[in-house]
Amino acid sequence: MSDLSEALERAVRDGQLLAVSAENILQLLAREDNPVYRAAVEELLDTEAWTELNDRFFKTLTFGTGGLRGRTIGRIVTKAERGQCPDNEPPEFPCVGTNAMNSYNISRATQGLVNYLKEHLEVVHPGLRPSIAIANDTRYFSRQFARLAAMVATENGCDVYLFESARSTPELSFAVRETNSTAGIVITASHNPPHDNGYKVYFSDGAQVVEPHASSIIRHVNRVACEVFQPVPEEQRGRLAILGLDLDEAYKKRLRTLVLRPGIVSRDLKIVFTPIHGTGGIITVPLLREMGFQVLTVSEQDKADGGFSTVKSPNPENPEALTWAIQVAKEVDADLVIATDPDCDRLGVAFRDSAGKMQILTGNQAGSLLAYYRIAAFKEILNKANMDRGVVLKTLVTTDLQKAIAKAEGVRCVETLTGFKYIGEKLEKYEAALPEHVRRRYRALSEEETRRLRLEHSSFFIFGGEESYGYSGADFVRDKDGNAAAVMFAEVAAFAKSQKLTLDELLDRVYLRYGYYIEKNGSLVFEGAEGANKIRALAESYNTQVPSEIDGSKVVAVRDFATEDIRDIEGDVLPKEKMMMFELSDGRRIAVRPSGTEPKIKFYLFGEHRGPTAQSLSAAKKELARSLDRLWQWLQEDAQRRVE
Repeated sequence: MSDLSEALERAVRDGQLLAVSAENILQLLAREDNPVYRAAVEELLDTEAWTELNDRFFKTLTFGTGGLRGRTIGRIVTKAERGQCPDNEPPEFPCVGTNAMNSYNISRATQGLVNYLKEHLEVVHPGLRPSIAIANDTRYFSRQFARLAAMVATENGCDVYLFESARSTPELSFAVRETNSTAGIVITASHNPPHDNGYKVYFSDGAQVVEPHASSIIRHVNRVACEVFQPVPEEQRGRLAILGLDLDEAYKKRLRTLVLRPGIVSRDLKIVFTPIHGTGGIITVPLLREMGFQVLTVSEQDKADGGFSTVKSPNPENPEALTWAIQVAKEVDADLVIATDPDCDRLGVAFRDSAGKMQILTGNQAGSLLAYYRIAAFKEILNKANMDRGVVLKTLVTTDLQKAIAKAEGVRCVETLTGFKYIGEKLEKYEAALPEHVRRRYRALSEEETRRLRLEHSSFFIFGGEESYGYSGADFVRDKDGNAAAVMFAEVAAFAKSQKLTLDELLDRVYLRYGYYIEKNGSLVFEGAEGANKIRALAESYNTQVPSEIDGSKVVAVRDFATEDIRDIEGDVLPKEKMMMFELSDGRRIAVRPSGTEPKIKFYLFGEHRGPTAQSLSAAKKELARSLDRLWQWLQEDAQRRVE
């Protein structure tokens, strides 16, 4: 160790290695005598891969929006990590580093989580043993990490419900509630590149953790001294139960209730579905077929593949990810393409338009069609006496079209911070407003019964969504749900077809009734230790150097969500978040925030044209699109000046 310590000290003196990186390297090697760890570090030192070493060790991976996310395969794969696997395959061992997704951080996070659950239960349910539901997606090392988390949890005295094989993130959320678990873990990096993986934590309500639990879990994770731990005595260890088809069927039973007008479901609607090598096909394809839809799949993308070999990115937000499915749709003359990301919490849509060509909907457009349709369909049970109990939930960076629809139809639209965990938090609030005797048996009630009770005693959840292609239509899952979204959107498409409309024609009807709204999202990526500093400095600059004019328009309002006390329409104070919002004199709006899961800073641009006519709508679309393009160009140039 002395030779290694000297080499690290020399690298720090020469300005090649950050002092904190050297400290983290020594701490990791001191905690665990793993030959792969030491060999990987020595190889990177010998080859003077300073950037790689700093990126891997400049910090210890910390909880972001609900858990961990980071590289599980380094930019440089060392021989020790490569192991017995050939160069054209993923390495045998995950990326070595404190700032990486590997067994060290999985073990550390799980120990900290279990320790907090025990502490929490001692307060609310003394003597009760904690339990955790665990799922994983199809990414590299996902199954290995899920099994490790299960082992650490049971050996720490926690019961575990582990899925038998890969399952979607929303099914994990459902499983937490169905098994009455104290918490849940899903191993996924959602739509991130293949080299990433993640660890998302859910609490007993089935939603991603929020305060005060989030900070408490982080505190307990930080207390964990090392990867190696002493298991509790055999008789105190937790039990391991395997979840499979029975849980799948219970989940599908609930998903079927999302169809509000079963009579319009028809095999005349031809759907092409792709899970983009992920978990989406496990539930969605058989469910849609059982419900009566005609569903074809993209055979090359049905296969689980952590490398996502047929796409540049497994993100349905990117049009390229739908290329194969659109090609199949053209060949079979399909009406609709549905794509989900690897853990099936996001959904992308393409459709055959009025000219017979395939078009892709944005997340805001798909969400607005869902909100419009579900409000209209639920009006069969909503009336003037109870309309104010109806609620649509959306994030602040999601299109204002959904707010306009809700307002015009007489239901509430509640806006939350970015992240579906805040929508889940609202659903828990609405459940808590039910009478105590209802809450005790709420999860066992049928969906029809829960709807009746929510309408009578609390808030009636109609739809929830975010611009990043995440949607929800019921509270039995407390996260965005690609399986549910596929069911709901298939019904919207069936409705449009029953009215002899294509989806673009239906969307234009929505615009003409509620106003035309357009959005544009952009992001700037800064990777590694240096990139993290740039993101932080750029985000802070919008607070310290507030622009008075943007793209030739005066800034008429500024909201700083990190410092101001901002309440939603229900009077709840929004948690502090690093986000700035600017309103311009010409009606455009901009939100800027660092991503909580990726090395980027995100920009959300909004424009609107109220009261369009059939004659003016086309021109309004073009003009607003050009306006947001100019605005994005200005913001990029301004950001470059700010980081120079």
